[in-house]
Amino acid sequence: MTANQEIEQNSQKPISTEAYVLVNALNYLEKIIRLRLAKQFGKEYEYDQIKDIPLPNFNGQATAFTDFVSKAALSLDEFILLLIALSPHIQPHFFDQFMNEYLPQDGDFPQLGGVRGKQHRGFLPTGETFLFLIAASNIEKRFTAQHLFHEGHFFSKQRIVYLEAPQSGEPLMSGKLTLAQDYVDLFIFGHIFPPKFSTSFPAQRIETELEWEDLILNSHTQSQIQELKTWMIHGETLLYSWGMKKKIKLGYRALFHGPPGTGKTFAASLIGKYTQRDVFKVDLSMIVSKFIGETEKNLANLFARAENKGWILFFDEADAIFGKRTNVRDAHDKYANQEVSYLLQRIENYDGLVILASNFKNNIDEAFTRRFQSIIHFPMPQAAERLKIWQASFPKEITLDKGVNFNSIAREYELSGAEVLNVVQSCCLGALAKDSLLIKARDIQEGIRKEFQKRGKIIR
Repeated sequence: MTANQEIEQNSQKPISTEAYVLVNALNYLEKIIRLRLAKQFGKEYEYDQIKDIPLPNFNGQATAFTDFVSKAALSLDEFILLLIALSPHIQPHFFDQFMNEYLPQDGDFPQLGGVRGKQHRGFLPTGETFLFLIAASNIEKRFTAQHLFHEGHFFSKQRIVYLEAPQSGEPLMSGKLTLAQDYVDLFIFGHIFPPKFSTSFPAQRIETELEWEDLILNSHTQSQIQELKTWMIHGETLLYSWGMKKKIKLGYRALFHGPPGTGKTFAASLIGKYTQRDVFKVDLSMIVSKFIGETEKNLANLFARAENKGWILFFDEADAIFGKRTNVRDAHDKYANQEVSYLLQRIENYDGLVILASNFKNNIDEAFTRRFQSIIHFPMPQAAERLKIWQASFPKEITLDKGVNFNSIAREYELSGAEVLNVVQSCCLGALAKDSLLIKARDIQEGIRKEFQKRGKIIR
């Protein structure tokens, strides 16, 4: 039974456009598998060579899969490789049906390759599976086909289809053939889902419901942030339409530095919001590892997942991993310095916006700062800016006592925007606890006292 027949048999309504396209693609792959197995076991088949098999007819149906195949201008080998990697995600038993047919006594057929997963019990294709279907025992063709797995091929560059590393000492082509989950989602559902926060992707998507006017900063800082926004909107024009890709590196690197609570994370969220890009705040505690090589591995996985997505990667408290290199006194220092060197290389090769945030600019290794296109200072707000923050922070539902003088408060107390909001939250909760809508000057004063107390300072 073909993939299409099975789906139609089990469905009470017409299949979707995506399903129609993919099952027709699997029917084509099925013909290739049957041809190769028939040749291997000395049986006759309606086609003599792969090139004789008609390509799948999608009847002009436009899906994410057909769009990708068309835009990428895939060769026949590339198209078949993509189908092999995709097949277990559409029909988990896809390859097993042929194994059962041609090897009914559970015989072994190593030429076909394949592995079994820890939880998935079906046949999972490997590089050897692809080589067998494409070339069988033709050594020259097998060598040529392996070029599709080289780092220079766009499948590997863009982390679309790749081989997982086999066990030490085993042939490279015995590695499991993997289609990136983003492309599985794209081909099956028509769009890529944002990754979930996990050990394999230690970054969390951050958003804001606020607007640009809610970000109250000095004019110089504001203008520098607007430059970042401009690059996000017009960067591709500069690189490709204007031909600057030959002269400047892909991507953009920025450093936000300044005291806590001055708007660094907020600014990154707004840039993403107004350029329609996802912003991911990287959890460095899950990146940095005491085990040699693990930090680089974790970062490699993060950047590989983010590549070619247009995501903004935001590294808060970046000193922990982008800090200055030290003089080498022992093996630990040596590998710590290697981590920084790897980071430098990986960030330079990322094609999107990377923002490093630190409380102190001098804590960041100079090798990074030399490569930043923007270094933006977020200072503590001045009195005029603090006044705007105070005036904009209280909800319209509350009433301020006549004794509240924001001009005086803004001049007297040097607080960051985040600290002002802490005071506002404390006052509002206090009012709600008293079932009141009135906030008095002494309520605000008490909130300010608590904020200074956090710093270890005492005010009257």
